[in-house]
Amino acid sequence: QLETLEQEKQECLELRPHPTEKSTHMVSHHHGMTVTKTLQEGEAEPQCQSFSYSKAELRGLLLEGASLLLLRVLARRHTVPPGLVFPAIDNEGHLCTSSY
Repeated sequence: QLETLEQEKQECLELRPHPTEKSTHMVSHHHGMTVTKTLQEGEAEPQCQSFSYSKAELRGLLLEGASLLLLRVLARRHTVPPGLVFPAIDNEGHLCTSSY
């Protein structure tokens, strides 16, 4: 059984005059998972948002690394089972679904 314990994603856009940096940090805990999203635009104060999800909401969660692994397995088998849907977390840190 594989489980994501912690994941971090960073994006940097070098747009002049205001470079933008986005980061998303996900950490698993005994109640579920907390997602913290930070946005830094130029010299402005960083904006932070946090979302928490329960273990029940995340049952079967497929994060980015696991999704890549699954895609490789499906490609090797040359088949995708019908109705293959998993809970996922979008770029904004919200719970969504991922369909194959």
